[in-house]
Amino acid sequence: MIDSREKKLVLPPPTSYEGPLPRNCTFSESDWRILANFWHPVALANKVVNQPVAATLLDQNLVLYRTSKGVVAANNLCLHRGVPLTMGWCEGGEIICKYHGFRYNNEGQCINIPAHPDAVIPPKLRLHTYPVEEKYGLIWVCLSGHPANILPDVPEWDTPGYQCVIPEPIDLSAAAGRQLEGFLDVAHFTWLHPEIFGDCNSPVAPQYPVEKTLTGLHIKYRSEEGNYLRQDGTEYTPGDGVLRVFDVTLPFSARLVVHMPDGARLAILNSASPISIRKTRLFPVLMRNYDLGEPVEPFIAYNNKIFDEDRDVVQAQCPEDLPMDQMEEVHIRADRTSIAYRQELARLGLGRSYTA
Repeated sequence: MIDSREKKLVLPPPTSYEGPLPRNCTFSESDWRILANFWHPVALANKVVNQPVAATLLDQNLVLYRTSKGVVAANNLCLHRGVPLTMGWCEGGEIICKYHGFRYNNEGQCINIPAHPDAVIPPKLRLHTYPVEEKYGLIWVCLSGHPANILPDVPEWDTPGYQCVIPEPIDLSAAAGRQLEGFLDVAHFTWLHPEIFGDCNSPVAPQYPVEKTLTGLHIKYRSEEGNYLRQDGTEYTPGDGVLRVFDVTLPFSARLVVHMPDGARLAILNSASPISIRKTRLFPVLMRNYDLGEPVEPFIAYNNKIFDEDRDVVQAQCPEDLPMDQMEEVHIRADRTSIAYRQELARLGLGRSYTA
């Protein structure tokens, strides 16, 4: 059963950003303008330190640099001769172009032209910058400048007693929607992850409710599958099953909380960032309140193995785009999350081949 409860995400018009699309944009114009209205992660915060960092979002090449007032995200081009600013360097919280030394401050304004130090610099000599949020160890950017969504709610990040781990991003040759739908899929555990936590003796997917929320979807799913290995060698194999709670933040983020015995909790933030039409960078954030004294490397490796197995399948799916027309693929009862997710993406206005 899908419970809507009259909760709908209120969006600005898809044309709220009327500027030019990125060069060689792989998205349709309408889909790009819709997706540009949302926050998307683009980099690990701990990688944006002393020097410029390159990132790509929705085919837009970005430069990220850190200042005393936070991280700046701008188009990765010097306004003088179009050289990527990531070829330059940072100094005193300002970014300097490698070609002619043009210097830009924390607002993207050019403040120095070394060849003409006494020149009056016009205000228009200013980088095109974007809103930035730094949260959950990630840098988030909204290309339209008018975010339609809020960042995912992940209370475990700030809860005492939780260990928070940020693995390296995972690149996929696939659409972001396909990746997130796979993360939400509850019927594949037995078949795709039998050596990790799937149970070949429990292929049946129990019924479960899906609720629409102000930011996306809320799903509670309890099944008998869930052999979560602890680093002391013991396994969580509860007789009454494992409860998994998903909270989707449209368009491409979801938080999963796995409820295990004795109050143990594993929380995962899965944020799929659309680099281009069929290129995705997955930013996972892992949180647990058990095995706190153990090294994090096995914890990361365990979850990376799951993500790798998912990636192999998602990259092979055809059509590559996530079909908005419910008649294009066959659905089963266990797919109610996928169906609801596709309905919400379609309601945002995304087209048949939005692909992100």
